[in-house]
Amino acid sequence: MTEVIAAPSPLGAPPPDNILLDVRNLKTYFKVLDGVVPAVDGVSFSLERGKSIGIVGESGSGKSVSALTMMRLLDIPPAEIRDGEIWFDGREILHMPMEEMRKIRGNDMAMIFQEPLTSLNPVFTVGDQIAEQVERHKKVKRKAAWDRAIESLQLVGIPSPERRVKQYPHELSGGMRQRVMIAMALSCEPKLLIADEPTTALDVTIQAQILELLKTIQDRTDSALMLITHDLGVVAEMVDNVIVMYAGQVVEQGTVDEVLVNPRAPYTMGLLESIPTVEKRGGRLSAIKGTVPNPFNMPPACRFEPRCPYAWNLCAETAPDLYPAGPHGQHARCHLHTPAGAPRLPEALADHERKLNVGHGIS
Repeated sequence: MTEVIAAPSPLGAPPPDNILLDVRNLKTYFKVLDGVVPAVDGVSFSLERGKSIGIVGESGSGKSVSALTMMRLLDIPPAEIRDGEIWFDGREILHMPMEEMRKIRGNDMAMIFQEPLTSLNPVFTVGDQIAEQVERHKKVKRKAAWDRAIESLQLVGIPSPERRVKQYPHELSGGMRQRVMIAMALSCEPKLLIADEPTTALDVTIQAQILELLKTIQDRTDSALMLITHDLGVVAEMVDNVIVMYAGQVVEQGTVDEVLVNPRAPYTMGLLESIPTVEKRGGRLSAIKGTVPNPFNMPPACRFEPRCPYAWNLCAETAPDLYPAGPHGQHARCHLHTPAGAPRLPEALADHERKLNVGHGIS
């Protein structure tokens, strides 16, 4: 049976106990010389304990900035959090003192960054870096922290961990460094693991190993997983629910089966149609026309309207909400799903809407 995804709770109210992460109307902007960039603009979603969620979208859609905002790792300024709440494990963390946030970050909430070579300190051994984190958060002696570092490397499948723990990042391969990053993130047994493009720059074989490792560890530790990626194939294999972002906003969200099998937002449809398949071999690949909008000059209403094959005058005049678009919590930011009584497609485009619905199984 298809699972119903949880909706974010109202502002100011703690989420239910089964919700580990609750992001509500998050707005993160950047002030730069040319103006203000709305990198994350009104993002809301929830993640249950022990579950997994994928955040997908083109480069610049706001995926990584959302995660860095959750971790409180952005420099303020130039970043500015305009609005929103982030509840983690029953506590609102977006506005808590930074001293308290440091106790959560790396301990209960950990992040795997996409560039391990630049994320690891080149002048300390990998064992020193893992052990330091364990000492700080678990308040244990150096020997116990060092033993935990060796256990963490063993957990992620690094051979001869007693030897590798004494090596420096530059002495390890790309795949090994990524495993070290995962080991560091897992060393304090976090409740939430955020993986930001964890297989970037790795060859296909190592990518598969890293993803399988993440899945195995999540099952073993019962931690929640947030996977940030542009690869819809990875999302299909790894997560329970999925969020599709475009130009700083969520344009579709739902269970992975609903969104990938029966997409409701035109942008999601375009992403799926652009994936190369065996059937398309030798033929012309589909592509979403146009380019991502200039962040200093966003379309005034629907941000996908200039590229959307189903747009009409309402799309250029009124910004769509994230409307219910399925029976199990699926939502889409598109006027095709406006509730009864709201402005609908003009009669001249009714046949266009019917073709869209039939083509993608929308009921």
